[in-house]
Amino acid sequence: MFKEGMLALVGQGFLETLYMTVISTAFSYLIGLPLGLLLVVTDKDGIRPIPWLNGILGGIINVVRSVPFLILFVTIMPFTKLVAGTTIGSKAAVVGLLVAAAPFVARMVESSLKEVEKGVIEAAQSMGASPFQIMTRVLLPEAKPALLVGSAISITTILGYSAMAGFVGAGGLGAIATNYGYYRGQTDVMYIMVILMVIIVWVFQELGMRISKKTDRRL
Repeated sequence: MFKEGMLALVGQGFLETLYMTVISTAFSYLIGLPLGLLLVVTDKDGIRPIPWLNGILGGIINVVRSVPFLILFVTIMPFTKLVAGTTIGSKAAVVGLLVAAAPFVARMVESSLKEVEKGVIEAAQSMGASPFQIMTRVLLPEAKPALLVGSAISITTILGYSAMAGFVGAGGLGAIATNYGYYRGQTDVMYIMVILMVIIVWVFQELGMRISKKTDRRL
């Protein structure tokens, strides 16, 4: 039976999950967006090819992305302690989520930017546009719909990470599902947490898709 006292805990977990997801996504894009842009620009077919830099960045991103999230989360706990002052709770989880999500976001951004037609870029170059102008006035505006779709995918991925982080004391709905639903055998609690997570994912995806369609000038 879902007790009344659990409602406050669920409400707190819901807010913690939103906090971890939104803050981690925002900071991941602060890092991942420039990284993704740099990967596209410095690519061998980019507007400013720098093979060695592209190779180093791509290698670092691939290494971090290849480490399973929970292992990465535990491995960087000393760094988390240094930055957040603790290794448990939603504040500490943001650090781990950021480290795990920023490379993922960078690849999502890279993929979105590479969808921009080369003819548009070549037209801008023929008119004398600088690399910075091409990045800010051509690549990013033209890729906006794809970037928004990518952000919806990213935020739901980070939400999934936050649920897994509940296994190592991160708080949120994932922690409630683990501590009460799994360890204490309260299956009703687990099912409610799953439903809440599905609702959050659906809302974020729906918002992302709707905004993407409204900003897509090709439609």
